[in-house]
Amino acid sequence: MGSLAQREDLQDDEDKNSAFTWEVQANNRAYNAQFKEKVFLCWRRKKYKTNVIRTAKYNFFSFLPLNLYEQLHRVSNLYFLLIIILQSIPDISTLPWFSLGAPMVCLLFIRATRDLVDDIGRHKSDRAINNRPCQILMGKSFKRKKWQNLCVGDVVCLHKDNIVPADMLLLASTEPSSLCYVETVDIDGETNLKFRQALMVTHKELTSVKKMASFQGTVTCEAPNSRMHHFVGCLEWNDKKYSLDIGNLLLRGCRIRNTDTCYGMVIYAGFDTKIMKNCGKIHLKRTKLDLLMNKLVVVVSCQQVPLRVGQGCHLPGLSFLLLQNVQPDPVGRSLGQKTFH
Repeated sequence: MGSLAQREDLQDDEDKNSAFTWEVQANNRAYNAQFKEKVFLCWRRKKYKTNVIRTAKYNFFSFLPLNLYEQLHRVSNLYFLLIIILQSIPDISTLPWFSLGAPMVCLLFIRATRDLVDDIGRHKSDRAINNRPCQILMGKSFKRKKWQNLCVGDVVCLHKDNIVPADMLLLASTEPSSLCYVETVDIDGETNLKFRQALMVTHKELTSVKKMASFQGTVTCEAPNSRMHHFVGCLEWNDKKYSLDIGNLLLRGCRIRNTDTCYGMVIYAGFDTKIMKNCGKIHLKRTKLDLLMNKLVVVVSCQQVPLRVGQGCHLPGLSFLLLQNVQPDPVGRSLGQKTFH
């Protein structure tokens, strides 16, 4: 029975390892850069993303077409655009087209200005986050770099009150047993401190910068996902494997507390981090009033169409006169009557 249970455990471990599709080697950017993923047909791109984030919706070239596309999602704007197009036809127009076009252009301009101001704020926030400083192991010493320069596999040094720049495997810390206390208020809103702990093998072996520079461990784990409290993987180092879980991981957005110094290896960077996976894509937001207005405009349009069609069917003579710009005789004579003097 014991051998059967052991065989089942080994089979489970093999199944888990076969599901691991994320492989990162420490201090080896060239090795990590060789991995590609298929995008479309023969088009491939790098599998591992950089640590640059962009939450802004527009850029210099996409602002005008994308903003117009979003504004025309309002049914009321489409309705008035159709009215302006009809008013531009001389035979059926009752008002100059610019009398309706000017207010609509002003409205679109005001809304576009508001969206532009909001997006400029997002660009500033992204720039401030990407330019935050951090210490990355380059060669045999830690150098001060920016968050946007981080890549998977880099070894990072963090100090007390620093914000974790990416999802990292905790390698060692100055606390006993390589404990590290983190505050996750920016992630889940909880103010109580949580602790993370490094593997005992890295705690005992990686005791100096020189040893960290020679560290060539390989982490094999699950692909990036949005599960904040779940992580499964293994560290392969010196022909031995060590299992990893969420207790060994420092998540992006955490703040180091009550720990003087800690060291970590970047596993997920940028949009591959768990907090960015939870953010999702930016969708066009609509208020309840906007949705109600869309329904009302559709109802009004559906009522107007049969009325106009019915009017055209019952008054063909009048429609013909209007289309030909011919005014009926004020005396009341019918069309085609001759006038005698």
